[in-house]
Amino acid sequence: MKNQSDYSLLDSGNGKKFERFGGVTLVRPCAQAVWQPSLPAAEWARATASFDREEGNRWEGRGRLPDAWNINIDGLSFKLSGTNFGHLGIFPEQREQWRWISKMITAREDARPPSVLNLFAYSGGSTLAAAVAGASVCHLDASRGMVQWARENAELNNLANAPVRWIADDAHRFMEREVRRGRTYDAIILDPPTFGRGTQNETYKIEDDLRQTLSLCMSLLSPTPLFVLLSCHTPGYTPVVLNNVLRQATARLGGGVEAGEMLLAGTASMPLPSGAFARWS
Repeated sequence: MKNQSDYSLLDSGNGKKFERFGGVTLVRPCAQAVWQPSLPAAEWARATASFDREEGNRWEGRGRLPDAWNINIDGLSFKLSGTNFGHLGIFPEQREQWRWISKMITAREDARPPSVLNLFAYSGGSTLAAAVAGASVCHLDASRGMVQWARENAELNNLANAPVRWIADDAHRFMEREVRRGRTYDAIILDPPTFGRGTQNETYKIEDDLRQTLSLCMSLLSPTPLFVLLSCHTPGYTPVVLNNVLRQATARLGGGVEAGEMLLAGTASMPLPSGAFARWS
C-alpha cells in the first residue's frame, strides 16, 4: 500500500478536531482533545464546514460541502459524504490497521488466498485492504446503506469483480449460521459498536455482547488462522481492556496479542487518540 494520503489532522483542541479530506477541511467534535489548539482561531474559521452536536447535530456550512467526493489513503480510494451524524464514511484512524492487514496477508507463506471475515465492516476500509492484498473477503454490516457504500468503494478501487461477499445482516445471527454450515475463515476483523441494531432490530451492546462475539469468532477460525483484529471506539475500552479480552479468547491458539491506541495524525499537529485496537497473530 502506498504511503500517501489525502487525509491530515490539521489541529485539535478545545474538544474539537480540524481535519483535511482532500480539498475539504472540516471541524468536528472530539471529546479527547482537552488541550489548547496550536493554530490560531482564524485558521479554524476558514474550514469548509463544521459539525456541532450541542446544536442538535447540525452542520454549519453544509451547503459548501460537495454531495460526495473521493479521497485516497495509502493507495485506497474512498467516497465521502457528510451524514446527519457528522460522519463521512471513513475512519482514518484505522489507517495503520489497514497497513497491518495488508502486511499480514502479503507476508503469508501459504500460496492459497486467505479467507477474511470483516464484521461491523462499515464502508469497507479493511475489506479493501484485504482484497487488494489478495484475500477473499466476507464483508458484513447490519446497515444495507453502508454495505452499498462499501460496494461503491470497491468499484472505486477496481475491485467490483474481486472475491468479496457483501452481507447485510445481524453479526451474531450470521455467525451462528456460518458455524452450523461448518464454514471457517483464516482471519477475522471486527470493529463492534458501543450500541447498534441489526437488520431485524436486534440490539448490540458491547458490554453485554463482546465476549459472545469473540466466542463465535473463535468457532469460525480455520485450523491455520492468520490473525484476529479487534478495534473499537467505546469510551473506557482501552488497549489494556481489548488486550485482556482478546488474549483470553485466543488462549488456546498460541501466538501473541499486541494492543495500542488508534491515532489521528498530521505533520503539524499533536497525535489524537481515537479508539483502541488489539490484534492476535
